[in-house]
Order: sequence, then structure tokens, then C-alpha cells
Amino acid sequence: MKKHKTKELVEIALFAALLCVISPFTLPVPGSPVPLSLATFGVYLAALLLGAKQSVLCVLVYLLLGMVGLPVFSGFSGGIGVLLGPTGGYLIGYVLCAVIVGLVIDAATRVKRQFAQGVLAMILGTLACYLFGTVWFLLIMKGTYNVAQALLICVVPYLLFDMIKIMMAAVTAVPVKKILRRINK
Repeated sequence: MKKHKTKELVEIALFAALLCVISPFTLPVPGSPVPLSLATFGVYLAALLLGAKQSVLCVLVYLLLGMVGLPVFSGFSGGIGVLLGPTGGYLIGYVLCAVIVGLVIDAATRVKRQFAQGVLAMILGTLACYLFGTVWFLLIMKGTYNVAQALLICVVPYLLFDMIKIMMAAVTAVPVKKILRRINK
């Protein structure tokens, strides 16, 4: 039992570290406060490989590290101000994404249809992240933008990139999961 808990803690730490390493590297999007990032790719992989409980813990560890000031958010930023700023809702939305993808994968494990269900779950998780992040953005920006404007600057430019990340995560998770199963035997 203790070995199992230690393994879970190591997996959570490894995926939190992955998020901390890949998330700060971003590309600015002209006209948008939200940069292109690989952070959601890390969230997708964590949820696909670890399931709901562990992936949510992984994302929470990442967010806590950023909140205390480590430069793990986009553009090597950190601190509570980032979470409370206009793009903070997208960061918090990673938790929703991990929950949705992880729960679907946890259920799909029992029926062995993980690839298609995983892709659908990542799409739904991304939409939840977009929804939460955009509502947060609108609340923080207090009437500066309407819903259509917020969607045009905070969601539309990222749709193609997020679909690419979803496919990359789906394809990457399959061989990695096989390797992890072999290691755990």
C-alpha cells in the first residue's frame, strides 16, 4: 500500500514539474493578453496518464508553486497577481480541464476506448477552460470588452493550436501509457 502511495506522489510531482518547465515558454498573440502556451498539453497528458484525482493534484501543485512566486506561469511570471489578473481564469480553468479529462479517462479505462473518448474529453475540458477563463477575463476587465470581443481575442486565435495539442497528447499518451504499464509490472 505504501509503495502505491509513493508512486502516486512521484507521478504527481513529475507532471507538476513538467507543467512548471513547459508553461513559461510562450508565444505572444498580437492583440491578445493570452499567449500561446504548451501548458494545456501538460494538463492533457497528466489527465490522460494519471486520471482525475492525480491530475487535479498535479495542476493544483503547479498553481500553488506559481502563486508563491515561482516563475512557472506564461512568460516566466509568477505570484498571486497573475492568478487574479485577466488571464488567471484560464490558469484556474486547467483544474476543470483536468477533472473532465481525468474522469472520462477513469471511466474509459473500464471499457477500453480511451483514444476516442480521450480526444472528446480533451475538447470538452478545453471548452470548460475557455468558458471559465473568458468569464473571468470579462469580470476582471469590467466592461472593457463584450462577450464577442473577448471570444475573438481570448479563444478564437487558439482553437487550431489547441486542436494540435489535443492530437499530440492523444498520440503521445498511448505509447507512454504502455511504457508505464511495463515499468509497473
